[in-house]
Amino acid sequence: MAPLSDLYHLTMAYGHWRAGRHRAPAAAELFFRRGPFGGAFALGAGLAEGLRCLRAFRFSAADVAYLRSVLPSTTEDAFFDYLATLDASEVTVSAVPEGSVVFARVPFLQVKGPLLVVQLLETTLLCLVSYASLVATNAARFRLLAGPDMKLIEMGLRRAQGPDGALSASKYSYIGGFDYTSNVLAGKLYGVPVRGTIAHSFIMSFTSLEEVQPRELPPLAGGEPVDLLALAKSWLGRVCELLQTPPEKANRGELAAFVSYAIAFPRDFQGLLDTYCVKRSGLPNFCAVALALHQLGYRAVGLRLDSGDLAQQSKEIRQVLRACAAHFQVPWFETIPIAVSNDISEQSLEEFRREGSEINMIGVGMNLVTCPLQPSLGCVYKLVEVNGSPCLKLTEDEEKMTIPGTKTIYRLYDTAGHPFMDLMALEEEPSPSAGQEVAVRVLGRLGEASKVVPTTVEPLHHTYFRDGQVCEPLPSLPEVRSHAQASLSLLSPAHRQLHEPQPYPVAVTEKLHCLLTELRQARQ
Repeated sequence: MAPLSDLYHLTMAYGHWRAGRHRAPAAAELFFRRGPFGGAFALGAGLAEGLRCLRAFRFSAADVAYLRSVLPSTTEDAFFDYLATLDASEVTVSAVPEGSVVFARVPFLQVKGPLLVVQLLETTLLCLVSYASLVATNAARFRLLAGPDMKLIEMGLRRAQGPDGALSASKYSYIGGFDYTSNVLAGKLYGVPVRGTIAHSFIMSFTSLEEVQPRELPPLAGGEPVDLLALAKSWLGRVCELLQTPPEKANRGELAAFVSYAIAFPRDFQGLLDTYCVKRSGLPNFCAVALALHQLGYRAVGLRLDSGDLAQQSKEIRQVLRACAAHFQVPWFETIPIAVSNDISEQSLEEFRREGSEINMIGVGMNLVTCPLQPSLGCVYKLVEVNGSPCLKLTEDEEKMTIPGTKTIYRLYDTAGHPFMDLMALEEEPSPSAGQEVAVRVLGRLGEASKVVPTTVEPLHHTYFRDGQVCEPLPSLPEVRSHAQASLSLLSPAHRQLHEPQPYPVAVTEKLHCLLTELRQARQ
C-alpha cells in the first residue's frame, strides 16, 4: 500500500532526504473543517483499515523499480535504496475510537514519527478514512430519520463507484446503523448480515401458469405434497371476492412467479407487488400464495414496493392484510412486513414520517452509497509539529488555519450527560477536571475568553499503533456499530438534528491560544 500516494509526496520525501531532515520527529493531524451534509457531526470510520495499512507499509522491489521510472532522473540511487528499507515501525498513531461522533476541526487521527514517513502516509490515510467516515455519517442520518425500529437495508452495489466503493459502502453503512446489505461479497468479507427480496425480472420471466414446475409442496408438518398452484388459484378467488376485484385482472405470469418462488423458498416467501398493477394483480396474487402457504403451515416473510406513492400504498396494503387476517382468521397475516425501495433519500424518509406509513423495511441505494448531497467529507492532514517546534498554516480564512502543536483532546459533558464542547490542550498541559472551572477560547470566537465547568471529562484519543504493531485490541464490526449508535445517542437534540443544528463548540485552552497568538504574530 505504500505507493498509494500522490507523486508530490515522493518528491517531497526526496527533498527531505536530500536535506538530511527525513528522520526529524514530526506530528500530523487528520480532521475535517466543516460538518457534512449541513449537520453538526460526523462518524469517524476507516481506522481499522488505516492501521492495517500501516502494518503493511513498505516499498517492494517492484515499487522501487517503478518509482525510479517516474521520479526525475537526477534522483540519487541512494534514495531508492533508502525507500526499500522504510516501514512504519517508528510511527505512533492515536485516534478517536472507530464509530465515535467527531466534530469539525477536531483531529480524528494523530500521527507521529519520522518526518518523511509521516508525510508519505498522508494520502493513504485520507483515502481510507474520508469516504468511510462520509458514508458512515450518511447512514447514521438515514438511521436517525428512520427511527430505531425501522429495518434498513443497503442495496447500492449496482450504483456505487466501482467494486471498492461498493464494498466500503456496505461495511461503513452498517457501522452507521443499517441492519443489512444486499452485497453478498460484503457479507462474506465483513460479516455484514445479508438480505434480499425478489426482482421484477424474475416475475416478468413467467408468462403463464403452465410454467410452474414443480407444482407440489409438502406441508411444513410433513405428509403428502400438495399442489400449491391449485391451492393458490382457489385462494385467489376468495381473496378477489373479499377485495371486490375481478380475478381475471390478476396477472397469471405474476401468480406463476410467486408460486414458483414459494415452492423454492416456502419459509422465506416474499413478493414484489408492482411489476403490474398493485391493487388488481400484485396484492391479490401475493395474498393468495401467502394464504396457500399458511394452509400448509408456512408464513410469508414480507412484501416489497418499488414504485408509486410508497407511504400511501403501504397504508392501503396494510388495510388489505388486516382484512384478510380478520376474514380468513389468520392473525399473523396483518403483521407481514412491508419493504420499500425506489431512489429513497432523506427527503423520502421525512415524507414517510410526515404522512405516516405502514413501512417496516427501507432499502436505500444510490443516495446512500454515492453521498450525492456531499460527495466528499473534505478531510485534511496537516503537520502540527516538526523537530519539537509547533507548525502553523496561517491564512486569512480562519477556518483553514491549523492549530499548532501536539495536543490532547477532551470531550466535556454537561449534567444531562450530553457532550457540550471538545477541548484541545497542549500535550504537556494537565487534564481538565470534572467539576472544575476551565478557561477556554472557542474556535471562531478566539477573541472572547470564557469559562466552562464540565460534569465529566473524557480524553478522546487512544493510542492504537506503536512500534510497527497495533497495540490496542480492535473491536469487531458489530461492536463498532453499537459504539456508533451509543455515541450518537449521547448527543443533545440540538446537535443531533440534521438540518440547521446548533453549532457544536470546539475550543482551545488559554495556553494553546497563547501559542497560536505568538506564532501568528511571528509570521505576520
